[in-house]
Amino acid sequence: MTYVETSVLLAQLLAEDRCPPESLWAETLVSSRLSEYEVWNRIHTRGLGDSHGESVRLLLGRLRWLEMTPMVLARALEPWPAPLRTLDALHLASVEFLRAHGQNVKLASYDERVIKAARRLSISLFTL
Repeated sequence: MTYVETSVLLAQLLAEDRCPPESLWAETLVSSRLSEYEVWNRIHTRGLGDSHGESVRLLLGRLRWLEMTPMVLARALEPWPAPLRTLDALHLASVEFLRAHGQNVKLASYDERVIKAARRLSISLFTL
């Protein structure tokens, strides 16, 4: 199972200077429901709803969703081994929740802060 953080979804949708490898999409993919809101917000902020809406729906439809349960939210309030922004803490709290429930999960992210904290938490990384 691979947890897909929002930076990877946006890179796929917006054809940024980096794009996730095709091998990622063969994985069982999961993300926090937060990613859905982050992606749509970025798409609408850039005025891309009409041109990218269908691509967003198709991409998000490939994911399994982890809701932001009280346990996930509580973990996000705890200290982290590296400085994190609030939404990044929620993503890592989601990964920690999956691991605490026996899931073997890798993290796919382009965000260096998230990657740094994940390494310090011994979270496996999907090679992008």
